[in-house]
Amino acid sequence: MIALFISIIVGATLIGIGVHFIPVGGAPAALSTTAGIPTGAPMITIGMGITGILVTSSVIGQSQLIVLLSGATSSMIMMAVTMLFSNIVHVYGVGVPISSQSFEKDPITGFSQENYVSPGTTGHGIPTVSFISGLFGALLGGLGGSLAYYSIFNHILIHSSITDNIGTIAAVFAVLLFFIIAVISSYNIGGTIQGFYDKKFKTKIVPGAISCFLVSVVLSIFYVIILGGI
Repeated sequence: MIALFISIIVGATLIGIGVHFIPVGGAPAALSTTAGIPTGAPMITIGMGITGILVTSSVIGQSQLIVLLSGATSSMIMMAVTMLFSNIVHVYGVGVPISSQSFEKDPITGFSQENYVSPGTTGHGIPTVSFISGLFGALLGGLGGSLAYYSIFNHILIHSSITDNIGTIAAVFAVLLFFIIAVISSYNIGGTIQGFYDKKFKTKIVPGAISCFLVSVVLSIFYVIILGGI
């Protein structure tokens, strides 16, 4: 029970921290008036989580390291593909360059941003530094989700009389973590964010991490009670 309790806390907290690294532009990004993925934080987080859990479930039975890495890398691939096609649509569909008004030069490529930002907007697409930040966020989120799934699966397998659909039950509980933590993180972010280089990130990450930790403690208590009775 203690291992399950700690694993859920760590996993959910990693998910919450990871959400803050993902560049989210929401509706403004869909209109190409800001940089980031054109969807809300809960939607992209849940998509990332489901992808990671599906792959994690396919390698369950392997070593814990393989299971965790599978969940993390699959979430990163999902995020990379999403951001890549978002940029393709912005460049070739809308006809705007990848740029952000949040910083004069991309800290990774050194590419000048300001000259390419359209008047009345704060940028377009997903610049390189935001892309890297999104991958790191997906790494943390996928790692946290796969850790939670792995712990729940093994707990049911060892301590329960249930023999069928263990993977399904564990997946439902793991995905539920993504739903709750993603919403908490989204409210903390309060709109758009462009990754770890965004000025908003510095003021949001600490209270966000603390909030997700506290929520994860409450969730882990409920999980232990529910799973203990299965």
